[in-house]
Amino acid sequence: MTQQGRYHSLQVTEVKVVKMISEEIQAKFGFKYGRNGAHASRTMMLTEITELFSHRPADAKAEDYQQDIEQFNLLNKPTLKARQLTWRHLVDLYGMNTDIPLFRIFRLLWDADEDARPVLACQMGLARDPLLRLSKEKILQLSVGDLLTRQEMEGLFAERFPERFSPATLKSVAQNVNGTWTNAGYLQGRSKKHRSEPSIRAVNVVFALVMGKLQGASGNRLFATEWMQVLECRTERLLELARMASHSGLITFKHSSEVIEVGFPDLLTRNEELMLHE
Repeated sequence: MTQQGRYHSLQVTEVKVVKMISEEIQAKFGFKYGRNGAHASRTMMLTEITELFSHRPADAKAEDYQQDIEQFNLLNKPTLKARQLTWRHLVDLYGMNTDIPLFRIFRLLWDADEDARPVLACQMGLARDPLLRLSKEKILQLSVGDLLTRQEMEGLFAERFPERFSPATLKSVAQNVNGTWTNAGYLQGRSKKHRSEPSIRAVNVVFALVMGKLQGASGNRLFATEWMQVLECRTERLLELARMASHSGLITFKHSSEVIEVGFPDLLTRNEELMLHE
């Protein structure tokens, strides 16, 4: 059990994967489904995006980031091939294009709170990498202090994808996935990983609310999605953080008795709102 308490909802008793919006529309928003993901060969690359974003404003274009990596070698990669591969993995994980709603919102929130960034990057990775998303239940089932071995994570992928991965690839996937959860604060340790408690900020709640909204949730159900489950906060804490986000102007938030209303006037465009009602 975390110090904040395991996630539960007073208004909605069941955590649900909300998919009222078609996967085709969700893909336009930036979600990715399927079997493959960047964690087959990389972690969520937190160091790389931190460096990239520190040199560009939130409205930077995809070609700006690509130029920084491939032409100016901002990330200090040894060869052009390595730089090109780095760019492809970042696009796979994050989109890296403000035409993609999830990335545009993620990039705006990145500048809102430095302390929220590790979990924020993990949230984005979960939305776009099926391999990382598969590992979520394994991580959330652990209590603070529990040991998680690489072999246990390997077993998860071997069971889900029998005969798909070689032993070497299984090891790589497990290491990369565990590395991302470590960078996000859900695990700690180097050779031995133990479950730890991440720092959850108002910005992380905002992003979870946005992801729920873009999958079709609204009102109270926004606080009962898989994205909120990842934050592992009691509903009272989630509501408090949402209220803080409202006071800082990130969202609009109203909570009266059993009714919750959340708006995203500065995060979602009119066209995106219309897409949600198609």
